[in-house]
Amino acid sequence: MKLLLGLFLSFTLLFLCPFVSQADVPELIREPPRPIVFVPHDRSKSDPQQVHVSLAGKDHMRVTFITEDKHVESVVEYGKQPGKYDGKATGECTSYKYFFYKSGTIHHVKIGPLQPNTTYYYRCGCNGPEFSFKTPPSTFPVEFAIVGDLGQTEWTAATLAQIKSQDYDVFLLPGDLSYADTHQPLWDSFGRLVEPLASHRPWMVTEGNHEIEFFPIIEHTTFKSYNARWLMPHTESLSDSNLYYSFDVAGVHTVMLGSYTDFDCESDQYQWLKADLAKVDRKTTPWVVVLLHAPWYNTNEAHKGEGESMREAMESLLFGARVDVVFSGHVHAYERFKRVYNNKADPCGPIYITIGDGGNREGLALSFKKPPSPLSVFREPSFGHGRLKVMDGKRAHWSWHRNNDSNSLLADEVWLESLSTLSSCWPSSPTNDEL
Repeated sequence: MKLLLGLFLSFTLLFLCPFVSQADVPELIREPPRPIVFVPHDRSKSDPQQVHVSLAGKDHMRVTFITEDKHVESVVEYGKQPGKYDGKATGECTSYKYFFYKSGTIHHVKIGPLQPNTTYYYRCGCNGPEFSFKTPPSTFPVEFAIVGDLGQTEWTAATLAQIKSQDYDVFLLPGDLSYADTHQPLWDSFGRLVEPLASHRPWMVTEGNHEIEFFPIIEHTTFKSYNARWLMPHTESLSDSNLYYSFDVAGVHTVMLGSYTDFDCESDQYQWLKADLAKVDRKTTPWVVVLLHAPWYNTNEAHKGEGESMREAMESLLFGARVDVVFSGHVHAYERFKRVYNNKADPCGPIYITIGDGGNREGLALSFKKPPSPLSVFREPSFGHGRLKVMDGKRAHWSWHRNNDSNSLLADEVWLESLSTLSSCWPSSPTNDEL
């Protein structure tokens, strides 16, 4: 059975993925990828699996889990002591079909109010193992682990192990999660692979091109699997779509944008972003961070220009709001830029960071444009992950950790100053270095 599954996976990934990945770029020379890690289901049909938690508005978390038994209740019991649950919440459930595949029952349960910086123990569906998570702090410092284009290979497992080895408060993923690419069992495997981390700290994600999963004739509904499995707080942030939303942690406002839904000035996403940024009080929320999938600034040969139309449509909104940092994925390498606006160095523009190097099966994008752009500070085609530790309302430390098999090596770091503290940026004056 395992041999047949392996052959089917290989056939699907070899023949179907180039058709459905939505990446119309020339073939690139990449590092040899490592094998896919397929994680089987080893619990009973009524036991929860693929458990993950996410932030769901002020003082609340959403617990998501899947059961094969459709009669399991969408219930989460929780408390501050192991095995002692003084809180209980009931949520909702859904499922979906994709060609011959039918998902298990997907449960989403919102729990709270919860105290900040506190460990809670919880049980899903009144059955199975006990899990625990820690809520983020309400004040500084706060630390984010950030990585895109994760996938589920041996490289991915190494990256996750290195992230887990050092604590953090919130996990941010700017798109391309499972690399299922229409082969739905890989969504289940991915959920099991990340469960040890995703059930323990909130995971906040946005979609990438590998979540689209459009298939002519067979499946016309895009993002069907992603939307069913990874419900994010779009309703809580007044967004009509699960493909873009925002949330607050301590004094950091984080905006998750959708690179693969409408973003022109007449679109719902544009109007939502404009209203969302206008509501941020930089006195109480001094940091603003944005995540999206296709990078707006990129000197790698991979995916050149694919984020340009979105940049042209939305960059002025981010600049006007004095966004501090923009993280993206898509390009399977690491790159950090200066503060930039409209292809020029600008002390009041965001720092742009590409971190699409989580460990996906496609390997690394090795070719960078030469000579280097004066706007690009550091670039390297290696797997790894990043950490943003916001110390207070003025200072934050960014570090990128290269994935070197079993070791995580600090390869790039920089101290950031919040634009909210720079009086010269209200209004700003650009400089002249060009991309």
